[in-house]
Amino acid sequence: MSHEHPTKTMCEVLEVSRSGYYQWQSARASARALKTKAIRAKIASVHAASRGTYGSPRVTVALHKQGEAVGRNRVARLMKEAGLHGRQARRYRVRTTDSAHNEPIAPNLLPKASVPTKPDEVWVTDITYVETGEGWLYLAGVLDLYSRRLIGWAMGSSLETALPLAALHMALRKRRPGAGLLHHSDRGCQYASAAYRSTLAGHGCIASMSRRGNCYDNATMESFWSTLKHELIYRRRFATRSEATTAIFDYIESFYNRIRLHSSLGFKSPLDYESNLN
Repeated sequence: MSHEHPTKTMCEVLEVSRSGYYQWQSARASARALKTKAIRAKIASVHAASRGTYGSPRVTVALHKQGEAVGRNRVARLMKEAGLHGRQARRYRVRTTDSAHNEPIAPNLLPKASVPTKPDEVWVTDITYVETGEGWLYLAGVLDLYSRRLIGWAMGSSLETALPLAALHMALRKRRPGAGLLHHSDRGCQYASAAYRSTLAGHGCIASMSRRGNCYDNATMESFWSTLKHELIYRRRFATRSEATTAIFDYIESFYNRIRLHSSLGFKSPLDYESNLN
């Protein structure tokens, strides 16, 4: 109101001293500054806990979970002022799928499948790569489509069938799914191999494969690879395959499955999402 009426006039009307008014105004400004300082500290803490991966949307949600009533625009402004940002985009792609083989190709059943209502109804799987000072490290993963939880993985220097098969065995040991689980992959020779098909059949799993050269048929798995690479791989340089393996294991087990907030899961982690299943 001071821009509409002189301070002296307002003090006289309200019957307060000017010194009292200025003291009140100073205390109010100090309280706002202290509140902003506290929010800055909480933002920095949340961002650090996310391993420097959260942008303003996830930081805002995390603050709300802590009981802090703050808007996303304010969080974005304070993060910008502090030089904090989420993951950054990058880069090129290595071919890991060899579909030029004579092994049987399973039909693409995923588009017609019902949306999962509980864990272990639909699994998706794929292989990706990580650059190291020793050469490529290949990573095979198995993801539960219901919770986006990575339930099986294996890493190595070879793209042979043994790699994705090890990831599948890990998922089967951990989850012990019932018969009828839908298992979706690309048309790679590893997934079409006799050993892989035999393992699926032996556990009552139904095989499904993407259309030739169509990554969108396995979009959820591709999304996980993108998350892993932008939040971990592209932020570091790995001297050895062993160093990369350790970092990836830690990311999956300590952060991604247990802590990382997923917008598609109502900003819950995969583990929390499964835990809240009625």
